[in-house]
This record gives sequence, C-alpha cells and structure tokens, in this order.
Amino acid sequence: MTTFPRRTLLTLSGAGLGALALAACGAGGPEGPTEEGGVTEIAVGASPKPHAEILQYIQDELAADAGLTLTITPYTDYQIPNQALNDGDLDANFYQTPNFLESQTEEKGYEFHGFEGVHIEPMGLYSETIKSLDELKDGDEIAISSDPANRGRGLSLLADNDVITLAEGVESVDATTADIQDNPKNLTFTEIEAAQIPRTLSDFAAGVVNGNYALEAGLKPSEEAIVLEAGEGSPYSNMLVCRAADKDNAGIVKLDELLHSAEVKKFIETTYTDGSVIPAF
Repeated sequence: MTTFPRRTLLTLSGAGLGALALAACGAGGPEGPTEEGGVTEIAVGASPKPHAEILQYIQDELAADAGLTLTITPYTDYQIPNQALNDGDLDANFYQTPNFLESQTEEKGYEFHGFEGVHIEPMGLYSETIKSLDELKDGDEIAISSDPANRGRGLSLLADNDVITLAEGVESVDATTADIQDNPKNLTFTEIEAAQIPRTLSDFAAGVVNGNYALEAGLKPSEEAIVLEAGEGSPYSNMLVCRAADKDNAGIVKLDELLHSAEVKKFIETTYTDGSVIPAF
C-alpha cells in the first residue's frame, strides 16, 4: 500500500469522499449501467485533464445520438477510481495505462477489463531551477512517483535519456531504485504520490510528472519538459476500464467506440495542440 504524508491523506480523503458521493448518486452500480427510456446511463470516473474533458465532449456532442448519457466524476487520485469501480460506485473509469492496471490487479486482485488505448500523455521531467540535464549537479534530489507502475515508467524515462542506467533485463513496469546500476551524478530519488510532484517541484532539483498532472498544473510539456517520452509507439496509452463482468455491456462497448471515433480524435488533436495529449488510434 502506498504511504502518503499526513497532509496528503487529509486532502485525498476529502476529495475522495466527495467524488464517491457524487458517483453513488449517479447512474449505474454493481450490476452495471442502467437503461431508462431507451437511454443507457453510465457513471464514469476520470482524471480531470484530459480524460474528463474528453468524456464531456462526448456527452455534449455524441452521447445523445448514441443513446447514452454520462455521469462524469473527476478524481485527482490514482487509487480511488479503481476502488470505486470495484465497489460498484462507477460503471467504468478512464484514466489509466495498461501497466498501471496490471500493477493494480496484481496488488489488489481487481477483476477488470481494459479496452484499447485512446490517447497518450507523455511523461516528462520538469524543474523550476534547471533547463537541461547538463545542469543536474552531483547529489541532486529527483522526485518520482511512489506507485509501482509510474515509478518504473519514470525511472525508464531517465534511463532512456542516459541520466541513470538500469540493470540489464529489468522491465520498466517493475523497475525500482534498487535496479539502478549506474548513477553517475549520485542522484537521490524521493518517492511521493504522483499528483503531488508538480505541486512540490520547488523542493527538488527536478521531478518526473505524469502528463495529466502536468496539464492540471499548467505546465506545457512540449515547451517546459526537460525530457519527454516519445508518443509514437508508446505502451502507455490511456484506456477505458470496466469490471470484467461488464466488458460486453452494450453501453460500455458503445462508449469505447465513441472514444475511438474520428470526432474524438479530431477533438484531441485540435484541443491539445502542444503535444501533451496524442491520439493512440
């Protein structure tokens, strides 16, 4: 289980309870989406940016013609949306990558189904004090995510840019600081909750930030990231996830089709013009 500072626990508890309350008042539940008057109601949890924005576009422009209505609940945390989905407070969520879902399944035993990827948010290294990797000094402190999937992804980003070297044969999803083989600048790595990293950049020489949290913090990945993941061919595309028992539910399948529609692809390309969100289809 991830350990948070006390202040973070208090913050997330308030946000999480509010989100869960909203979701509980929405459509769906343990038995999946509900249908009323020929319209299927789906309760979906999502990260505020860009996931909830994409879902809101679908609700505003595409859902009615598809016979759907969406109740969208934003979450600023990576743990609660899966808990809410497992508990039946949501019908689906839209915020996670395949490697994160895999780590959550192994850790918590969720029985979920992930659809094909919708978009990619490149992870990047950001700083308030330096502009290039050459400016990193001996012993500098780097913030990385404390959840296993994003920790490994962040370490792999640093390894791909020759900041560190990971031991041979280590998969990015499994990488930990113990797998660092070479660390020429003797950097130290502090693991904190992913959402907190952009808010605490001033406390570190640099921090590895997930794309959605960079957007929420007002960072511009294509301009402000010291290094940035490549988007093309990335294994970290974000996808719609539901309970395994609901993977053939007509409403959820239709929502996934809308997420992969030409209209949504155009919305992503014209809304996120700085390269911070890239269609994966």
